[in-house]
Amino acid sequence: MNAPQQVGMESDAEIKMQEALAAQRESYLQEGVVTAQTRIDRIDRAIDVLVRYSDRVSDALNEDFTCRPREVNMLTDVIGSIGAMKHAKKHLKGWMKAEKRPTVFPLNLLGGRSRIEYQPKGVVGIVAPWNFPIAMVFQPMAGILAAGNRTMIKPSEFTPATSAVIQEMIADGFDPSEATVFPGGPEVGQAFSGLPFDHMIFTGATGIARHIMAAASRNLVPVTLELGGKSPVIISRSADIEKSVQRIMLGKTMNAGQICLAPDYLLVPEEKLNEVIEAAQKAVGEMYPTLLDNDQYTSVVNERHYQRLNGYLEEAEQRGQTVIPINPGNEDFSAQNGGFKIPPTLVPEPAEDLALMEEEMFGPILPIRTYRDFEETISYINAKPRPLAAYYFGEDKAEEEAMITRTTSGGVCVNDVIMHIMQEDLPFGGIGPSGMGNYHGLEGFKTFSHAKSVYRQTGVNVAKLGGMLPPYSDTTSKTIKAQLKR
Repeated sequence: MNAPQQVGMESDAEIKMQEALAAQRESYLQEGVVTAQTRIDRIDRAIDVLVRYSDRVSDALNEDFTCRPREVNMLTDVIGSIGAMKHAKKHLKGWMKAEKRPTVFPLNLLGGRSRIEYQPKGVVGIVAPWNFPIAMVFQPMAGILAAGNRTMIKPSEFTPATSAVIQEMIADGFDPSEATVFPGGPEVGQAFSGLPFDHMIFTGATGIARHIMAAASRNLVPVTLELGGKSPVIISRSADIEKSVQRIMLGKTMNAGQICLAPDYLLVPEEKLNEVIEAAQKAVGEMYPTLLDNDQYTSVVNERHYQRLNGYLEEAEQRGQTVIPINPGNEDFSAQNGGFKIPPTLVPEPAEDLALMEEEMFGPILPIRTYRDFEETISYINAKPRPLAAYYFGEDKAEEEAMITRTTSGGVCVNDVIMHIMQEDLPFGGIGPSGMGNYHGLEGFKTFSHAKSVYRQTGVNVAKLGGMLPPYSDTTSKTIKAQLKR
């Protein structure tokens, strides 16, 4: 461990971050109005570095994870980021327009007018996670740039090769007064989260989010928190089991389940349990005939998470629980050479007090609970902390409506998983322990903008006309009496 710093002493990294923030804020103030052309130019530069660095990004991600498919790297991190940027570029002129609002009677008749102007907040801090380290920088950055802001970025220390490429990309595409990167470990993250930004967005674990909020509160910095939780999947008796489970297992095995929106546990009719297990085994076998030496199946990111996930399984086995690894090639996962792969693993009917039922999974383990009556699923979900997503598979409209209206989650997919995050016109965010605030599309633009109320008064002396100007008179009494009505 490093020796503790003396009270009042600041590290070089802290000083550099404070200087960068001051420089960005001064540049923002000197710029004045941030035109649509300027915003589009910055977005174009972001798209340019994403395209030019795409191969290096993929190589770095593969290095950090020891095995992460180029196809996943491109589809999620690179193309997902480019899509967000293009969407913002296409719509930002419309988003920037003043929004007219009704003016209260009788001021509206006398010429009073009300509107909202969307103004940049200034400098926005981004604290990004390791699971999608490119996307979780550039996707929020789309809304940040569209809103006319500058940004400072703290990438994850768990993906150092990718963080180094991010730093190079941003330095290549932007002046430091527009965007800059501060890589480093927990000490850098702690100092970064304590800076007096105009807004901050954090994507990561709920436990760390509490520290982020505490640090931000010292400067009253507004925060957007994109967290996670245990996202449930309800499989209805009306569902096509094979089709449903194929989509579920695609979401569960993508990035080896290291996705905040990954299905965390299934709720299935008790008589369908074996059918669901067989469908999962079939789906995985079709996608990944082998796993260990298959460069299309992602490794767990590091040894710490590998040991955490294996610890969940060891606890379940020690408790006498059924644990079903899906290992189509019958490979020996104990003989890995430098990697941390875990086969997709089902745990049917797990005990409620197992760690895998209490902690967010963030890995390729899938518990399966059964139910007799559909109402049990609603009660079960509502007894848990509110998740980032909830999923329903089936054709029963009453069940679908019950799940959507009677449970609370950040978002919902019907007959699929995860896909709602790809919809740029839908806000993405959590609720309660799964997050606060949202971004993507118009909602992202608004999140990173200040909605400034503007009222333009008429030339008529409204205060005098309405009896609001002292000395008060009979007109004042009449105005009060007129408003004192049910």
